[in-house]
Amino acid sequence: MKGLNKAVKIVAKILEVAHWVAACLMVAVAICSVTASQWLGYFIDMNAIENGGEISVYGFEVAVVNMKTLLLFAIGSVVIYALVAMIFRNIYLIIKKAESSTPFNKDNIRMVREIGIFSIAIPIIGFIMSIVIRLAVGVDAAEISVNFDGFVMGIIVLCLTQFFSHGAELEKDVDGLL
Repeated sequence: MKGLNKAVKIVAKILEVAHWVAACLMVAVAICSVTASQWLGYFIDMNAIENGGEISVYGFEVAVVNMKTLLLFAIGSVVIYALVAMIFRNIYLIIKKAESSTPFNKDNIRMVREIGIFSIAIPIIGFIMSIVIRLAVGVDAAEISVNFDGFVMGIIVLCLTQFFSHGAELEKDVDGLL
């Protein structure tokens, strides 16, 4: 079990850092789409953009029609990548704390709850940004898709939080009896 925990910690930290880097790159895409569109080729495939290709981040898909669409997509992507990075950060911290104490402590319960909230927030951000893009570019001009799987996963994680909370209460009661 310790080997699995160590592997999960390593993978979670790598994925956290990768998502923070991706968020920073999307900030660069947003800045370049406004100021220096010729530099966008360093960050994304310009052939796909010029031919009306789609770009996607965790179920938030947009067919790029102009630089304004790309800018708004990049803004939404920064938030989504940051939320996913926070999910992996919490996974890392939960595993780390569970090594030295019980998994049923207040910090772990709070972090599991945050994972659920972040998971729900990802499709909500995609939905909000799809509305903003449609308003900015035009209803008929933009082709946008949002996947709501993260919403279902977030509800499941929030339900698990209730079981962790109940486990913490039971553990506290048992410790009080000893």
